[in-house]
Amino acid sequence: MDAPEDRLAKLERFRTAGLDPYPAGAATIADRQPVAEVLSLLPADGQPGPVVSVAGRITARRDHGSSLFLDLRDETGRVQVYLKKQTLGEERYALLSHGLDLGDFLAARGELGKTKMGERTVFAAEAVLLTKSLAVPPKEWFGLADVETRYRQRYVDLLANAESAARFRCRSAMVGDIRRFLIGRGFLEVETPMLQAIAGGATARPFITHHNTLDMDLYLRIAPELFLKRLLVGGFERVFEIGRNFRNEGISPRHNPEFTMLEAYWAYARARDWMAALEELLPVLVERHALREEGHPGGPHLRRGALLLDFTPPWPRRAYAELLAEHADVDVHDRARLETACRARELPAAGRSAEALADELFGACVEPALVQPTFVTDFPIAMSPLAKASPEDRRVAERFELFVAGMEIANAFSELNDPDEQLRRFEEQVARKDPELPAEVDHDYVTALRYGMPPAAGIGVGIDRLAMLLTGAESIRDVILFPLLRPAGHH
Repeated sequence: MDAPEDRLAKLERFRTAGLDPYPAGAATIADRQPVAEVLSLLPADGQPGPVVSVAGRITARRDHGSSLFLDLRDETGRVQVYLKKQTLGEERYALLSHGLDLGDFLAARGELGKTKMGERTVFAAEAVLLTKSLAVPPKEWFGLADVETRYRQRYVDLLANAESAARFRCRSAMVGDIRRFLIGRGFLEVETPMLQAIAGGATARPFITHHNTLDMDLYLRIAPELFLKRLLVGGFERVFEIGRNFRNEGISPRHNPEFTMLEAYWAYARARDWMAALEELLPVLVERHALREEGHPGGPHLRRGALLLDFTPPWPRRAYAELLAEHADVDVHDRARLETACRARELPAAGRSAEALADELFGACVEPALVQPTFVTDFPIAMSPLAKASPEDRRVAERFELFVAGMEIANAFSELNDPDEQLRRFEEQVARKDPELPAEVDHDYVTALRYGMPPAAGIGVGIDRLAMLLTGAESIRDVILFPLLRPAGHH
């Protein structure tokens, strides 16, 4: 019976034999080759192949007494390894055959060939234990269904679920292509502070920490926006950052307290230029990196169950006020009607501003209907304190959000660069004493604007939500390697 105590006994067996069960290295792996490379070396005519060296985790074993077949898996694939008493010697074979468990790491060197069943196999002349696994792997090695374990012990999830590993590889490849897209268009990747004296650049409740030496409270950033725009003032015309943001808010299938955002700022551009960039970038990401379901039509499409998302541009542009009127039957400028509509739907209403009420209704009534890629435009200026007003209607911002499958994926606007107007809006925010708004005016940012910031457009793209789309994940926790969880046993 496979149990942790049995594995400890086997561990001691190796040590008693004078073998380190956790060696720093071994001659057997000095010229280790990836499994995928090894499998490509067998001649097509079935003749014996070259001598190869492989290493990986044991994921299956089949014992035949004087011989042992093992499945060895590395990052690139799986290969069968054949251990034989006659080849390894009775003492070494006995130690390995009785001491190896599923989950152990093994190195093997030998001739590459095929078994009578046609299985490509390394016929080991040497075999060395590299790591003894003391924990028993999931009973279903290739499948771990318990969601709590998958999130809390991601390392087990990645071992057991090929789909999880594929999802995170997809995410990494997607981020790499986003970087290349922006750098190829002249954008400079930069890094800005995660510890900030003023939590600005977005509407959110921040996390607070304390710097002992300076004896001052600091905030984990809720957005890098104000620092990135300082760089526009300093002469960088195209900048971007992909990094973590932190917001002390609820956890849901679409929200995690720490999450990854792309933010990019483009001098001499307007919000509509980011629309064109998204319509160019996202179809490429879908074609290259989406995890496809069976029966997928190909091209810039995503099939999720019965739903087929079509990323073929151009995408619809719909005004915020029009969508609210269509789906919630309200006028965005009629506060009384907004409050009545919220109360009718049992949404928070008491003492809330008109824009807060509109936002509640938009989330409840409009967002679920925005299934295909859709640009929502012309947000009320009161909801956009860092955006320029539209030249056509000063009540709305020159801003859009991209929605797909009922989720906000991107938010972009033409940046406010009038220092006096920005100061007025900052002071208005502080006066509201809302815990999700800055508690003090960022005077240094206003000073930066007084030196002159060129007209520009900025964008924020939720990397986690984009990964959810491409991989078909139902929860943001499925695309974050180590999501925040309550301590085990706490409810």
